[in-house]
Amino acid sequence: MSIYEMIRDHMDKSVPFATVTGVELVEVSPERGVARLKKRPEVENHIQTMHAGAMFTLGEAASGAALGGVLGDLLMSARPVAADASIKYLKTGKTDLTATATANSDAEAIRKELADVGKVVFDIKVAITDAEGVTVSEMVVNWHVKKTG
Repeated sequence: MSIYEMIRDHMDKSVPFATVTGVELVEVSPERGVARLKKRPEVENHIQTMHAGAMFTLGEAASGAALGGVLGDLLMSARPVAADASIKYLKTGKTDLTATATANSDAEAIRKELADVGKVVFDIKVAITDAEGVTVSEMVVNWHVKKTG
């Protein structure tokens, strides 16, 4: 099992709120994180579309997966904190949704700054798409990461 598969499996089980909402991490890689959320009554709003909070949770989970991919084996000796996040709801989510997240900086540069300085701050951009591939939401999560060991 690769480091990225181990990170995905660990993250998929260790974030209770994401687990409760039904967010599933699909991919963790140095390039991106991908998460999915099935549309069902528990995550809908009063008009039977995806609840804004469920969409936010999906996007934040994908950004965490991308962060795990960027840090790779450094993740176990780091303390990442989502310090800020913004989301734009472009369309209603009427189907299952997929969030794809990518870091705004090169993974090697992020890892080098963490190693050299002991901390790093960077953004992860997230696109949330519906089953037809239409972008329904865009998100940016600002991560602060410190070395712990």
